[in-house]
Amino acid sequence: MSEKKKFQSDPEGVAAALSPTGQVIEEKGTEHDAVFGEITEAGPNYRNVGWIGTTALMMKTQIGLGVLSLPLAFHTLGLIPGIIVILAIAGITTWADWMIGVFKLRHPQIYGIDDLGRIMFGTIGYEILGAAFCLYVIFVAGSAILSISIAFNALSTHAVCTAIFVVIAAVIGFIFSSIETLGRISWLAWVGALSIIVAAVFVVTIGVGVQGHPPPQGGVIIQSDYKLFNNPEFSSAISAVCTIVFAYSGTPAFFNIVAEMRDPRDYPKSLMICQGTVTIVYIIIGTVVYFYCGSHVASPALGSAGPVIEKVAYGIALPGLIVSAVIYLHLSAKHIFIRILRGSVHLSTHTPIHWITWLSSTFTVTLVAYLIASGIPVFDNLVSLIGALLGSFLTFQPIGCMWMYDHWKAARTAAWKFGMGWSSFVIISGTFLMIAGTYGSIVAIIESYNESGGSAAWSCADNSGSG
Repeated sequence: MSEKKKFQSDPEGVAAALSPTGQVIEEKGTEHDAVFGEITEAGPNYRNVGWIGTTALMMKTQIGLGVLSLPLAFHTLGLIPGIIVILAIAGITTWADWMIGVFKLRHPQIYGIDDLGRIMFGTIGYEILGAAFCLYVIFVAGSAILSISIAFNALSTHAVCTAIFVVIAAVIGFIFSSIETLGRISWLAWVGALSIIVAAVFVVTIGVGVQGHPPPQGGVIIQSDYKLFNNPEFSSAISAVCTIVFAYSGTPAFFNIVAEMRDPRDYPKSLMICQGTVTIVYIIIGTVVYFYCGSHVASPALGSAGPVIEKVAYGIALPGLIVSAVIYLHLSAKHIFIRILRGSVHLSTHTPIHWITWLSSTFTVTLVAYLIASGIPVFDNLVSLIGALLGSFLTFQPIGCMWMYDHWKAARTAAWKFGMGWSSFVIISGTFLMIAGTYGSIVAIIESYNESGGSAAWSCADNSGSG
């Protein structure tokens, strides 16, 4: 590494030695990291992401699949409740994301959210949060693979069997996710984030704004039937809320991203740019597309403006959908890889064991993600299930507990009481969303399977809705 600011692990790998200014203390010219150990030229430089690259990675973990279901969530909730829920979730998750940066500086040995679980709850917390994170990122990767197959179908007018498109998407994800460090794929995050923004904001929102929604079943375009307030059933409403939670649930991945930063003290700068940008994008897309399409809105939203604009939008968005799969496959593989080799020389050195373990990790998570994409091939239901069961659990409860852990012994001031109350609210609201949202999502998936008879799983049928 050539950066002047580094974290150094102590002899037991438990904490980093920092100067009063937070700068790393180097000993005998050897550079160490509290997570990755000794960094040498014989292996990958994990600590090589600048704040600009961090911004791109954070934005891509947020602006990805969730944004494509926001207009449908607005249709379920109504226009005004949809905006209110976005702002509320944005506020809570921004605080949670901020606390991740603070906690990393106080506890440099943190790599992933599982390490947070070990600090607070011991081995049980380590295993539970580790398993939940791994399942979450693999499920997100699976939904990304599914969205890539939808894009292929839309662009090719369903040229081949959908099951083949899913396999192709999985192979592409495996190849690019096998790049070893986030620093080397941060440029992909910029490409991915910009492609999704251009496709969703400029192409689709402008398209529906100019022409309205496409004619239903070849008929004439009727006036949009959008509603300011809707009156959905509880299961539908909570699933829509969890879809919005999913759009902001990059939070657990931020632990892993900040761990590969050159200087984690730049993290807040990246966070503010990320959260501000994604919130503006989400509100624009959700409001404009639903306002002009009403009940004719599609999920993914790129199909809301008719077949011609749909092809253009998917063509532009395809790199972004691929990058979503790549980043989440990479994060899940890296999580497993580090758990296996942490504390070993093989982690940061290109030995045969290093390569076998790394490629086996990327292949395994890609295979599981492929099975998920093929087995639950209903995009909006899959998104809401992920947001409810895993996204809310990893985004809310652990972060509330994290604040309590660091401040439990502080002076009982008014600020302390407010912080304790706020943390309790985050934990309780996250628990409610997890339980109620999972119920709503399962109900929706069962209804979908009852309608299709389960025939959509591993099917050759067109899943783009345009066939």
